[in-house]
Amino acid sequence: MDQAVNRVARWLTEPVPKGRIAAFRTLIYLFVAADLVIFTPWVRAHANTPGSLYEPLLVGRILPLPTPTPLIVHSVFWALLLLTSAAATGRAPRALGWAVFLLYFEWMIIAMSYGKVDHDRVGLLVALAVLPTAGRARHGDPERTEAGGWALRVTQIAVICTYFLAAWAKLRFGGPHWVTSSVLAQAIIRRGTDLADLVAAVPGLLIVAQFGIMTFELLSPLIFVVPQRWRSAVVAFFYSFHVATFATITISFAPHLAALTGFLPLEKLRPVEWVRRRLGRAPTATLVAASGSGAASGSGTGSSAGASSGAGAGSAL
Repeated sequence: MDQAVNRVARWLTEPVPKGRIAAFRTLIYLFVAADLVIFTPWVRAHANTPGSLYEPLLVGRILPLPTPTPLIVHSVFWALLLLTSAAATGRAPRALGWAVFLLYFEWMIIAMSYGKVDHDRVGLLVALAVLPTAGRARHGDPERTEAGGWALRVTQIAVICTYFLAAWAKLRFGGPHWVTSSVLAQAIIRRGTDLADLVAAVPGLLIVAQFGIMTFELLSPLIFVVPQRWRSAVVAFFYSFHVATFATITISFAPHLAALTGFLPLEKLRPVEWVRRRLGRAPTATLVAASGSGAASGSGTGSSAGASSGAGAGSAL
């Protein structure tokens, strides 16, 4: 029993490079900033929604959280936009991380307490909740961290639970007949694209697609037993599933896709080093150009002294 518990504990805290945590942290916080202005700007409209229409989720009733007002909604928006931009730099990971999580949690309560609840934000919320516990991390740092490994593992579990529990909900509320129902046909009628119309025109293809969706979601936990060298390919398949979903019925699952990057070797992405290299090249290129210009000017006048002066200036630089 103790050995089993130890194995589970080692799996949950499997060390990962700190560079992966740094990259994941930056990506997640930048996504939150983008989410405020691109994916969920409509939440700000609740500032002017009558309070009588506010029906908070269970957690909003337990805490309890206040009914949204213009002051609350706009304050949360601007504070979250500023803090998440700062958190993306990796500074003060605990203080800024907890502040971003609490504010975004409130933002989601405001968003989902008027009759619409999205299930594509579970992984993102979990990522925001655990990133403050991962500690400091720098881009490109190869040192491994168990705290960071735990943060990524918990996020991964939340991402896969989103798939598996979606299948469970289909079976619970729709029964086994969900796979032979007209669910996709109804979705295409409501929000389908031209590509979806072509797919729907093929007899039986929508039923095959529904069997495929159910199978994919039920088997999604197998990603945890896939060898590491194949993990990225499996994640790429997951992304292709969402690309197909968006291309046919325009559902993006953008927050879920951001959290899904927790499976990838993000430490290979080193944006800070890239920026430093680009900034470091610019002065060098300028100096070389200046040196060359000086030399050309000296030779153009036919003065060997001028040429020597230009070359000397270039050497001095």
